[in-house]
Amino acid sequence: MSGPSVCVIIPSVRNAEELDIVLQGLSQQNYQGRLEIVVVGPNEDPAKGVAQKSGVRFIDDEGSRTRADACNVALRETESEIVLFTDDDVIVPIDWVKKLVRWFEKEEVAGVGGPNFAPVEESTLWQRVIDVAFCSTIFTAGTNYGTLGTADLEEASQLPGVNSGYRREVLEEVGGFDEGAIGAEDVMLDHRIRAIGHKLWTDRTAVMWHRRRNLSRVKKQIRNYGLVRTLASHQYAELHTFTHTMVATFPPLVTAAFAFFFWGLANGGIIWPEFWDFPEMGWPRAGVHTLPPLMLLYNLLAWYGSAKGNSPSKSALTIFLSSIVTYTLHWNYGLGVLQGKWRILTGNSGLQIDDRNRE
Repeated sequence: MSGPSVCVIIPSVRNAEELDIVLQGLSQQNYQGRLEIVVVGPNEDPAKGVAQKSGVRFIDDEGSRTRADACNVALRETESEIVLFTDDDVIVPIDWVKKLVRWFEKEEVAGVGGPNFAPVEESTLWQRVIDVAFCSTIFTAGTNYGTLGTADLEEASQLPGVNSGYRREVLEEVGGFDEGAIGAEDVMLDHRIRAIGHKLWTDRTAVMWHRRRNLSRVKKQIRNYGLVRTLASHQYAELHTFTHTMVATFPPLVTAAFAFFFWGLANGGIIWPEFWDFPEMGWPRAGVHTLPPLMLLYNLLAWYGSAKGNSPSKSALTIFLSSIVTYTLHWNYGLGVLQGKWRILTGNSGLQIDDRNRE
């Protein structure tokens, strides 16, 4: 065997069917070094049976209420030089481990990750549309979905939890994930790693195929992420960015624009007067004429960003439909941010259980 010892940690909750596919992919890895695969989750979860059937070690998460705590349990119970993390709903390329681990030959690499895309053939139409919207170069450019660097190895500020690897000594140096993390645990972990002088990197070729949820579950996922990202930024002020907070204005602005539009209609505003009739604008007519141009501009930006993105699911249809998903993402993320700010204001930031029910 050659290469450092590697442990792949997969937190899993109530997703045994897709976990089985993950373990099949990991069992076929072409990595030549020592490779241990570990599933961590509730002891009574069906994932335990799937892991045992596959000959994979299962670790009881000791009643952990968050993904972060479950991963910390697995870190304490395992030994390896390199630790990789992924989710229980991915399709793992045969060379995934090899591609990430090769970079740890460089001393400056404390952690490395790669992009993640929806598997085209295994995805529904709306899952492909969601992937196209996630990978937009404009409206969702602050996420890690579909981010491709310009070189095989490029420095990054954050690694996606579904496709990341770290030196164990670095994880031990920072004490693992934040205990009882309120969510966005990968964001906070990477922040603390970089804060003590280590560097993180991304490999554009180390792609992970990550199934997207359906639209109803994505709404819940994104709203939860807006909440936990806001709480994480409250805990670590350096994580605060204007773009994340700006999304909080989206729901009230949209509500105000529609209210202005219908108020204008109710008060005599008209959209298309006769071509020879040019009445004064006035507030009612301004209300009626404000909304349509804004909607058109929003859609044009959404379509342009999706067309320029890196999703392999891009087509004329998925790009056209992506503006619907983009609107849904902005609305729900904004509501999550507002909820997080309200919890901070009321002194109830507290523990946020992630969007999978662990009870």
